Amino acid sequence: MNNAKTVLLLGLLSGLLLVGGEAVAGRDGLYMGLLLAIVMNFVSYFFSDRIALAMYSAQPVTETENPGVYRRLAPLMRGLCQRMGLPMPKLWVIPEPSPNAFATGRNPKHASVAVTAGLLELMDDRELEGVLAHELGHIRNRDILISTIAATLAAAITFIARMAFWFGGARDREENHGNALAGLLMLIVAPIAALLIQMAISRTREYAADATAAQAAGQPYGLMSALKKLDAYARRIPMEASPATAHMFIVMPLGGGGALLKLFSTHPPIEERVRRLAALAVPRPI
Repeated sequence: MNNAKTVLLLGLLSGLLLVGGEAVAGRDGLYMGLLLAIVMNFVSYFFSDRIALAMYSAQPVTETENPGVYRRLAPLMRGLCQRMGLPMPKLWVIPEPSPNAFATGRNPKHASVAVTAGLLELMDDRELEGVLAHELGHIRNRDILISTIAATLAAAITFIARMAFWFGGARDREENHGNALAGLLMLIVAPIAALLIQMAISRTREYAADATAAQAAGQPYGLMSALKKLDAYARRIPMEASPATAHMFIVMPLGGGGALLKLFSTHPPIEERVRRLAALAVPRPI
């Protein structure tokens, strides 16, 4: 269901780009916007891991660097990687008291998983395994690629809408006049719709990573407990995070909000994630 929903949402983004973009900016403007978005997100796709790790002062975790953290993380990560058929990612620790974690990297062979010092202090090993499994779920499900495609389409839509604002829309080659109504809708509605769809894709991928984590760990209880703790402690110890990278973390590091903010949130509500995980639990025989 999560994968089908992602495909549907990406299709909506593509349709919005093709129909609205050509109506407002013409075919040439459509191609220009899409090309610019592809170039921008190509760079992001290949270098976002280095940027994100440097932004949060992440330190490598190896047998010689941060060996205490390595001794705790490595056995859990190896076991999960074997079960999930993934190569071992690079491990990082972020010197940050707020508990959180994220995965980055363009594919499983170039993946990294970073955890904060606060997460290591807060979680027991079962909960920590659930968090690591969730991040490996993002890697296994190719969510970095999916989010990049969504960002490319959304950026192209926004670019074309701005072209409509500055240049008044493209002229129809045959009738030599623009479609005023289509131009107005593209200018006002399309960027908002693109952002909402992009956020919905992000929330869908969080649900998918949760489900993958529960399967890999053999039970959902560790991740369920971890999410509850993260929800409580992230509010007490907020994390200074860039909005551009907030979607990468296992829980939103920028705090909660009302119903309107939830529409624009990259993460689904914690209580709904826990409820869905509970539904995946296999009843124990009496």
